[in-house]
Amino acid sequence: MLKRWQSWIPAGGGLRDEDWARRHRLLTLLLAASVAGLTIFGAFRDALTSPWLISVLLVLPCVVAAARVRHRRLASVAVAFGFVVVCAGFVAMCDGLTEAHFTFFIAVAALALYRDWAPFGVFLVATTLDHAVLGSVASEHTFDHHGAHVHPLMWAALHGVAVLLAAGFQLVQWALTEDEERRAQENLDDREAQLSVAFDETPVPMAMFSPTGELLRMNTAYKRWLRLPDELPAGFGVADLPITPVGNTMDGLFDNLADKSTYNATRQYRRNDTGEIIWAEAHSTSLFDKDGRLKLIFIHCQDVTESRRQQEELNHRVRHDALTGLLSRSAFEIDLEGLLTGGDGATVLYLDVDRFKSINDGSGHSAGDSVLKAIAARLTALVPGGSLITRFGGDEFVVAVPGGPEVGAHVGESILAAFGEPLPVEDNLLTVSLSIGLAVAGDADQAEDAVLAADTAMYSAKRSGGNRLKIFNEQMRVSVQARIAGEKMLREALAGDREQTLPVWFQPIVRAADGEILGAEALIRMRAADGSILAPGHFIPAAEETGLIVPLGEHVLIMALRQLMAWRDQIGYISVNVSPRQLAEPDFVPLLADLLAAAPEIDPKRLILEITETALLGSSRDVTERLEMIKELGVRIALDDFGTGYSSLTWLQNIPADVVKLDRSFVAGLSTDPRKTSIIQAVLWLAKSLGMSAVAEGVEEEADQHALHAAGCELLQGYLFGKPMPPDEFSERLQRSRMATTP
Repeated sequence: MLKRWQSWIPAGGGLRDEDWARRHRLLTLLLAASVAGLTIFGAFRDALTSPWLISVLLVLPCVVAAARVRHRRLASVAVAFGFVVVCAGFVAMCDGLTEAHFTFFIAVAALALYRDWAPFGVFLVATTLDHAVLGSVASEHTFDHHGAHVHPLMWAALHGVAVLLAAGFQLVQWALTEDEERRAQENLDDREAQLSVAFDETPVPMAMFSPTGELLRMNTAYKRWLRLPDELPAGFGVADLPITPVGNTMDGLFDNLADKSTYNATRQYRRNDTGEIIWAEAHSTSLFDKDGRLKLIFIHCQDVTESRRQQEELNHRVRHDALTGLLSRSAFEIDLEGLLTGGDGATVLYLDVDRFKSINDGSGHSAGDSVLKAIAARLTALVPGGSLITRFGGDEFVVAVPGGPEVGAHVGESILAAFGEPLPVEDNLLTVSLSIGLAVAGDADQAEDAVLAADTAMYSAKRSGGNRLKIFNEQMRVSVQARIAGEKMLREALAGDREQTLPVWFQPIVRAADGEILGAEALIRMRAADGSILAPGHFIPAAEETGLIVPLGEHVLIMALRQLMAWRDQIGYISVNVSPRQLAEPDFVPLLADLLAAAPEIDPKRLILEITETALLGSSRDVTERLEMIKELGVRIALDDFGTGYSSLTWLQNIPADVVKLDRSFVAGLSTDPRKTSIIQAVLWLAKSLGMSAVAEGVEEEADQHALHAAGCELLQGYLFGKPMPPDEFSERLQRSRMATTP
């Protein structure tokens, strides 16, 4: 029960020193003002008599004590006693007027500001004693009615009870206020505890600093991040942190914070103990007082070293080729525009590795990658400072050299000369040659055009045999445009009715002795939109470069086999040109086998596949194996354009060929050139000894026909015997040929 009552009674005290001091100062001033008020009141009432004098003499020491005494309770008691004296003096000066007693109730409310039992209790006791003592001794100055003069103690008790009841309501208000404050404090404590846990236990480093940079508080994550001890020396601040900004200082940091409520910054730092470089992202919030003065800086940090490293690595990957480490294509294009902006121009060199496909096919893609890396390393060492190098993709490289065409040409020739030396690749030495195109860019607007022009010049160098430098000119652009147009027409033709859009014509191969047609060569043509027939030169280069030669070659094979079935025994064989690109396709031999299986009435020996000598020289082991597989199908193989490459008579014995086709360069003018006659005779002798037959191409003069026949060449082909012609026209020629040679 006692505890229950205690819970309802206010505890008293509890004010913070600054709050109590402010209230005490107010009440002390009111007490001092009361002395002046009594004096003024007495002067108006002509009552500056002994009650006034006694009151002033008693109150002034209370005012002095209230102002000088440092003990809170003693000082408040002095104020309480002073108010009792003032109220009693005022009542006495009013001759006990009932309304004058209201001052006691006012004083009770005022003293409740202390929220302390000592001044409150002193006032209540002193008020009761005042009414009891003065009511008995000087009742005329205490009460203004006869009943109180007769029974002063009873009226003193009544007044005491009235003041006590007034004080009771103050106590209720006091108790309710304390209860509300207690609940508010509990809520505040809970929130502070939650915030404290959130601050101390969060994995994000956090700290609080004073406006001067002194470290006020930090959480565990901050301490662990900066490797700080548990106990820090007094005055430890920003300048004492074990990190040093890199390329920057802390100067002005707090000036920035003072001007902004929030501040974000990412900086690079060096750890003082290990020298390790770290990146930190700091977010700060500044707290200001009501006057706008900075009170506190709250900072939370994040170590972004790993994310910055990953970002730098990503940026490096975006800007650099993953295989060679050179600039990526996009980065090169951006940097080239920067190089050309405000500069004196630059020269663009477009480089392509000659016969790189044979490296991949023969040694595998990993070896090809090693070659590309070795090429990149050598190029990097060769080009002058300030140049840009990139790999555009595959085996193509682009170099941008500051300066005019003379500088670029010198660099290009230096590159060709350097690659004349074998390239070290995986403990081996490999001979690699390059085709280089050169173009000039005067400003940033010409950057893209210069690269395209250099690419065009590079293709010109490659078509000229490779291992050389070509400088771009407008005629090259015309050739490129023609190649693009050829590719467009070829794609449209392949997408249409191929028998109509891509007709296959045939050129006769005749016996030298009597001109009888023994075979034919299938030659592709293209029918343009206007109905005109285009020769292979309009579209074959584009077909080779784009890979469209594969479906085009398949179409020729199908049409050749169809004509073999149509002509039956009227013709001995048909030969079909097969490009290196076709032969390198893994599906080529299975396709050929399927086509032959679909036409069982055709003897496979009646089909001859013509392979160029240069293609075989650059071929891989896989291609040689495919030739053997073709032979196993029964199909014969002809070595086309013999004599145009690196031919040697002994080289013939290494090729699984059945037919040798002598190039027109050996045939033209044969009748008047004894040297050619000697070469032809040697080739024919070797071919015969190896079991091969020979066909002379490009025969256009009767004198050359007779010379070839005399040399022992039994089969001839050329305009002298007929140009390529459509199948129907060729059928008529076959009929006339058989009739002319039939006895």
